[in-house]
Amino acid sequence: MPATSRRNRMLAITTSLLIALVAPNAANASQKIKDQYPGSVLYQKPVEVIPHVWSAIGATAPPGYENSGHNNNLSFIVTGDGVVVVNAGASNTLAKALHDEIKLITKQPVKLVINENGQGHAMLGNGYWADQGVPILAHKDAAHEFKERGADILDRMKGYNRDKAGDSRVQLPSETLEDKKLIKMGSFEIEVRNLGPAHSPGDIVVWLPKQKLVVSGDMAFHERMLPIFDETGTADWIESWKNFEKLGALYVIPGHGHPTNMAQVRRYTRDYLVYLRGKIQAHMDKGGTLKDAYYVDQKPYAHLDTFNELAKRNAGRVYEQMEFE
Repeated sequence: MPATSRRNRMLAITTSLLIALVAPNAANASQKIKDQYPGSVLYQKPVEVIPHVWSAIGATAPPGYENSGHNNNLSFIVTGDGVVVVNAGASNTLAKALHDEIKLITKQPVKLVINENGQGHAMLGNGYWADQGVPILAHKDAAHEFKERGADILDRMKGYNRDKAGDSRVQLPSETLEDKKLIKMGSFEIEVRNLGPAHSPGDIVVWLPKQKLVVSGDMAFHERMLPIFDETGTADWIESWKNFEKLGALYVIPGHGHPTNMAQVRRYTRDYLVYLRGKIQAHMDKGGTLKDAYYVDQKPYAHLDTFNELAKRNAGRVYEQMEFE
């Protein structure tokens, strides 16, 4: 058997085992399930994706009281000389719940928290970690975004989370990066990298080159439709995706959805962006208006969670972007 065929076969087997481990039932990814871990404000109990790399998988629904705002993935690496956490959580309450789970798994202290971007689900738990004396790392653009919009982001979270918001506050990271930071801790080499403009300002990925695993943040989505914000440059995201592919990741812990492989996140991220832009371009070529752009055909992605909440909004924002490209 040729080497390429053997590698593809091993990739398929490895991915099947990974999916069997963290997502044994397709219903696990349904946004209709309000909470899968009633004993905690976490939506799901952390699972070990590969040895020493864990993730508490968030809901694929929008943030709300039922899921406590835990609708993204909160991951951590047990390095042998301390724990690195990826995402502070959407509140101090969630940050503490994740820390409680980490303490059940290891006696190693948390030594670093990394914010994947400047959104609330990545940064609103920073206050808890700062109070534990843990340094917090983010991209400089994410830190700027949180500084400028943090008060509004906090107010929105308190609006849906009410008593579950706890004593959350706007807490900026203690350290920022611009392009790349290398971290050696225990048996792990960890690369924190900005691969270019993507979903939101200051998006980063956490790349483990020896393990071939990437914690992608919102560079990549799985099982739920990605949202396109006013600040999301879809053409730039597609271009930055090339750098993401160059990592050669075998395992992907996406920003949203269960851990999977590159083929799946490519299908629901890069391919969706290309598809939607193509539909909008065809609509514009026919003289179509913004009013009608909301209704371009997105049926190939209608099975994704949050489709009903986001599809029309995404189409409108892409139309508005492409008018000025």
